[in-house]
Amino acid sequence: MFASKSLLEHVARGLVGLGALAAAALLAPSSPWAALALLPVALVALRGCPMCWTLGLIQTVRARAARARGEEPPEGSCRSCEPGSAAPAARSR
Repeated sequence: MFASKSLLEHVARGLVGLGALAAAALLAPSSPWAALALLPVALVALRGCPMCWTLGLIQTVRARAARARGEEPPEGSCRSCEPGSAAPAARSR
């Protein structure tokens, strides 16, 4: 869902996004309009909040590891919720 096609692309997006957030925080006291202009840049680069970027990083690393093992990368769904498997609550009973 939040994963990028490559790890380099995802890290680059993170650097741009976190850099824009840091610049916005530093510019806020002296130039609030410039800081406000940097916030959308950060949100677009991070594809949401920093937590969304972190989840995307985890998904990107998992997909890369799956490809290295010759498996199909996960499509963003948990394995316990795939069709044909019992729901987690049903298995615990």
